[in-house]
Amino acid sequence: MSTIKEELSVFAFEEVLKLLDKNPVENIPKLLDLVDRIPTHNDYKKGLQIFREKFKDPNNNWSRLAVKTITSLHPNVRRTFLPNFLIRSALVGRPKAMSLAKEHGCSIPWTILMDPTSACNLKCIGCWAGEYAQSDSLSFEDLDSIINQGKALGMRMFIYSGGEPLVRKHDLIRLAEKHQDCAFLSFTNGTLIDREFAKEVVRVGNLVFAISIEGFEEATDMRRGKGTYQKVIQAMDILREEGAGFGYSCCYHSKNTDSIASDEFVDYMIEKGCLFAWYFTYVPVGKDSATELIVTPQQRKYMYERIHEIRATKPLFALDFWNDGEYVDGCIAGGRNYFHINAHGDCEPCAFIHYSNVNIKEVSLLEALKSPLFRQYQQQQPFNHNHLRPCPLMDNPDKLKAMVHNANAHSTQPIDEEPVNELTDKLQHVSRAWGKVADVLWDEKSSQLKVE
Repeated sequence: MSTIKEELSVFAFEEVLKLLDKNPVENIPKLLDLVDRIPTHNDYKKGLQIFREKFKDPNNNWSRLAVKTITSLHPNVRRTFLPNFLIRSALVGRPKAMSLAKEHGCSIPWTILMDPTSACNLKCIGCWAGEYAQSDSLSFEDLDSIINQGKALGMRMFIYSGGEPLVRKHDLIRLAEKHQDCAFLSFTNGTLIDREFAKEVVRVGNLVFAISIEGFEEATDMRRGKGTYQKVIQAMDILREEGAGFGYSCCYHSKNTDSIASDEFVDYMIEKGCLFAWYFTYVPVGKDSATELIVTPQQRKYMYERIHEIRATKPLFALDFWNDGEYVDGCIAGGRNYFHINAHGDCEPCAFIHYSNVNIKEVSLLEALKSPLFRQYQQQQPFNHNHLRPCPLMDNPDKLKAMVHNANAHSTQPIDEEPVNELTDKLQHVSRAWGKVADVLWDEKSSQLKVE
């Protein structure tokens, strides 16, 4: 149930948003002043202050991104998604979740990643979800229950993956409409987005998209199938024209790293209307996974440096799921900031860690967060003092092996049921090689901070 403080904060935020319709550049500072008066965690206050300083320069990339966001989004999206994301989720919901986490003695995340279905209209090479049973799905009632339980714990942000979530596009619209006090993001291959659906998205206002793309046409079609790239670009054009919110999601691997981080590609994505970018490194999940797609240490270092450059120069909010561990003190999975519920209902600590103790169809959300494997995560995080080596799989595979065994967790991949020893053994050399590079980077960064 929403609190009086939450509703008053959202009301005031919405009133200021109306002013932005007339003059966004002049009135964005008023929006920042309002948000600054809402009691919240110190980390959010620091972030707001940094943004406020950058916004003083109208030519700064963050200023340009703020203006683009306000002016490009349809009013329904602007007045629904933004208050839900910035106020209900971050400023009001997160402190509530942290208080309840202390009360219950477990982690309570900022968001839940859940798979409405394992079905997909594409068959991408090296897909991390390719080992799930393709007939699994969470019912509308399952998804609705997860959202309601999450809201009771302070969550207002929910993310969909799959499979292809838009196989269930009508249910996603129904859920967004029913939970107008929440913000939703769906990862999608983009091929099922059409004009009619985009209009529905804008009508409900609180659903945005991270569209998967591997680079330009040749690279995208190589992994995702011939003709996919053109469908993705068409989907971006439709969403931009209708005023929906979206960004792009890139899996960087050994064959596309240079191109997806290039100025040419990033600028083109910005031109297409993307407001954010989410970069992931390739993870060889599955016994027959394409290990040759794993990036080299030099490629991962390049991505670390390029994401920082993109954030400093482009009107785009760019994230790297692995290389941004330094900003969130390591791994965010296992319920610390997020966890994954697959289409069968298995509660997994991460989308790339296919092991579990509990199923959401049999336990409550709070019980899942207290499950043995999640407890192991809570006890072990951070997995490395070097936050450029945050992952218990890619960077510290022995840690994952021990946690799965200690929790007596089982594989959630019915197609191959990959034993954790086999999964972690094939990543030992990857971890060691990256560790040598990451430790040098971390030491250099620590030295710079001491000087400053």
